[in-house]
Amino acid sequence: MQPPVFEPRSSAFRERVEASFGKQGVMATLGASLELIEPGAVDIGLDWTVNLTQQHGFLHAGVVATALDSACGYAALTLMPDDAAVLTIEFKINLLAPSAGERFRMEGRVLKPGRTITVCEGRAFAMQGGQEKLVATMGCTLMAVTGRDQLRD
Repeated sequence: MQPPVFEPRSSAFRERVEASFGKQGVMATLGASLELIEPGAVDIGLDWTVNLTQQHGFLHAGVVATALDSACGYAALTLMPDDAAVLTIEFKINLLAPSAGERFRMEGRVLKPGRTITVCEGRAFAMQGGQEKLVATMGCTLMAVTGRDQLRD
């Protein structure tokens, strides 16, 4: 199945995502970086480090959820107009396997954009020795917020 092709409502969608991502202290804390920014699609990458693990040495589920939420939020933002900010209003995560790897890739993909509500899917992949393994999925619902200057992305 071919991924959907979306038309961004802002010509500066990449710059908006990069600027907003740069303001996120939590992404800096995780050592995360933007790896892909396309209309309706954002990938965030991060390396394994002991500071992000749970007691068994796996990437902590809270870290996986945080990075997937951001990937989905930024995927939604790529399709929003210049005057809109994005806020998550709901998500569900499925942890499919322990998050063991050297590096992790968090994908956010828009399934259904809307004027107010956007639905996204997230997938977390652990990379080890050149192999990728799906370790988590997320269903994420996001809201476009307008008219609130304090929420500008």
